[in-house]
Amino acid sequence: MTRRKRQKRRPGTTQRNPGTLPAPNLLDQEFCASAPNQKWVSDIAYIETAVSWLYLASILDLFSHKVVGWAMVDHLETSLVEEALQMAFQQRQPEAGLLHDSDRGRQHTSAAYQSRLANAHCQVSMSRVGHCYDNAVMESFIGTLKTECAAQPFATRAQARTAYIEERNSKTLLNRSAVASAS
Repeated sequence: MTRRKRQKRRPGTTQRNPGTLPAPNLLDQEFCASAPNQKWVSDIAYIETAVSWLYLASILDLFSHKVVGWAMVDHLETSLVEEALQMAFQQRQPEAGLLHDSDRGRQHTSAAYQSRLANAHCQVSMSRVGHCYDNAVMESFIGTLKTECAAQPFATRAQARTAYIEERNSKTLLNRSAVASAS
């Protein structure tokens, strides 16, 4: 008799907050941008380590397909996405009117996150529930990241962070992600 390998429960990263209204889907699968800082997409991914799950919030510029902000922690609190957004604002200093698209999870719909976007005069867009193609570029990036650098569980959180930083700085991952999203 063969034994089945027990599957580890995968965490859900999109947990809706029933008390908030999502923004409309302004991005509407229009993934082209004619200049930097016109359109950003954001999402959260989970990365397995032997210690616990690690959560990665990333923000991608749709002009360059480069990560402009990211954060990695061991919890799904709003501070995760706020830290990634702060990095993106500091590095890119976008002008008013930037379109910021995310899912409808509680981190992205939180008052604190929405306030940061409003203070920066961003247009807020949220993908529709159950429509993975609404955020296809980010989904492609996360898929490539997991295939290239997180295919196996990391022994430690520090090892996962180091691997992500090295892979993020690699042109290879960005090029593969851009090619995958273009097809």
